[in-house]
Amino acid sequence: MELKGKVINFLGDSVTGGCKVKDPAMVYHQIIARKMECTANVYGEGGSCFARETTEEEAKNWPPCFCDRVEDMDPNADINVVFGCQNDYSHCTAPIGTPDDRTPDTFYGACHYLIKAILEKYPCKPLIFMTPVHYQAEMLENEHGRVFKDYIDIVREVCEMYAIPVCDLFANSGIVPMLESQRPLLIPDGDHPNDLGHEIIASRFIGFVSTL
Repeated sequence: MELKGKVINFLGDSVTGGCKVKDPAMVYHQIIARKMECTANVYGEGGSCFARETTEEEAKNWPPCFCDRVEDMDPNADINVVFGCQNDYSHCTAPIGTPDDRTPDTFYGACHYLIKAILEKYPCKPLIFMTPVHYQAEMLENEHGRVFKDYIDIVREVCEMYAIPVCDLFANSGIVPMLESQRPLLIPDGDHPNDLGHEIIASRFIGFVSTL
């Protein structure tokens, strides 16, 4: 896939927002924009989930979910990239749901809703999902009795149903905060990649897109 001259919407959470990156020019989408000579529209909201919070109190504490932010994205973009789901695991009150769900009130439903909303707004334009990198606390069960990989697997599953390509950073980034030798170099807080971590993410994305 050719990126030069293209306008790309990056829809994400705090990683897309550049949390823990010292130099804003080193956030992954800015590296991609420089290297590939494209334009990056950034829609990164820290704490944002795919699914909607189920309580009014939690909805006030966090930004609107990915599903509700699609309408704010540049309608003239050539490519859309969705990068997230970690917050759905870490704090979202919405349950996992079932594969038959189609509303943003569960994680399964939000995945379906999000994909369909983007494909309908941008017919025949490329859509790419990126899974998050590993998370230091990923094996702890959340309030729904799930671990992080359960959410990653659902993203992969639903994207496959719509033939959406997935840049699988969880499987292929090489960023593993559980390793003491890696964490201080790439993802010091065990959650948000640093400048070097973002360089790796950008490199993986560029390599992945070149295969499409």
